[in-house]
Amino acid sequence: MSFEFRILMFGIGTALVIFVIIADISEVEEEVANSVLNSVPTSLVTYRKSKVSSSPIPLPGIKSKTSNSFSSEWIFNRTLSNLIRKNILRFLDAERDISILKSTFKPGDVIHYIFDRQSTTNISENLYHLLPTVSPMKNQHYKQCAIVGNSGILLNSSCGREIDSHDFVIRCNLAPVEEYATDVGLRTSLVTMNPSVVQRAFQDLNSEEWVQRFVHRLQSLSGSVLWIPAFMAKGGEERVEWAIRLILLHTVNVRTAFPSLRLLHAVRGYWLTNHVQIKRPTTGLLMYTMATRFCDEIHLYGFWPFAHDPDGKPVKYHYYDTLTYHYTSSASPHTMPLEFRTLSALHRQGALQLHTGPCKLPT
Repeated sequence: MSFEFRILMFGIGTALVIFVIIADISEVEEEVANSVLNSVPTSLVTYRKSKVSSSPIPLPGIKSKTSNSFSSEWIFNRTLSNLIRKNILRFLDAERDISILKSTFKPGDVIHYIFDRQSTTNISENLYHLLPTVSPMKNQHYKQCAIVGNSGILLNSSCGREIDSHDFVIRCNLAPVEEYATDVGLRTSLVTMNPSVVQRAFQDLNSEEWVQRFVHRLQSLSGSVLWIPAFMAKGGEERVEWAIRLILLHTVNVRTAFPSLRLLHAVRGYWLTNHVQIKRPTTGLLMYTMATRFCDEIHLYGFWPFAHDPDGKPVKYHYYDTLTYHYTSSASPHTMPLEFRTLSALHRQGALQLHTGPCKLPT
């Protein structure tokens, strides 16, 4: 057997192996997608079976005749929503877990990071000063809430006025609103701020200009809840301290909240128990899970973890910057497409409403 012939046979064999692997991966992905669409607990699916649509979700690259297929003919299922709230309360109480309280710690106390138990930080005097004495959501309840994600699917949506019409509006990671008000609205009742936002969106406050931009954004919150996950992972403690000092220095009118150390694991535990195999829940999923505690009807905007819209047009990861993200990367701490399909299943059941297209302009 000649050397050239052996090389040819090796190449053919390698190509066949690659083909089989790709086929297996495609089959697994299809099975995962199908299982996720049916991952809502059977106890929930028993409600409103006649209303459940069996039509597939219009994923990227698939043409859709309607501009907002998730929102058309949606009917709120109060019974299911109440059941979900009751089940989540078995794992966490958002009124309590939304923030640790002053009575829990004192300055100098040591805290282990949630994702790095070997690393610790201390409760500083400034942080202790901003800990709430009572939960910022104590005895709060709202009829309609909007949770606004940051996907570029919001651009040119004209959803701003509709979002602002909700009784309580939750936003993620201090996303800018003034320049995009037509599409995302202005109203903010609660906004999250991961420490990395200080670096990514405000250049680590490396100049007076960026400090002023950051302070202006905080001041625009005007009494809203600022939810800072300060104890998730080591590396953000300095940025948290910067933010806290500026809040105190400029007497910014915000109600700060620092999530309880058990919150993230409790949220993940709820979804895993319901056969949704998420890794680390995204901020959006965290907010939805908590919002079930104090919101009757929940509407989601800006949730779209795909690179293209239903008509195949490119969609930015964030509506306000050029950051890119590999949604299906195994290195990602999140499972965004899985979360989205789960929320889509709940949408079809009437437990929440996903808005993924242009909003209707008021007549």
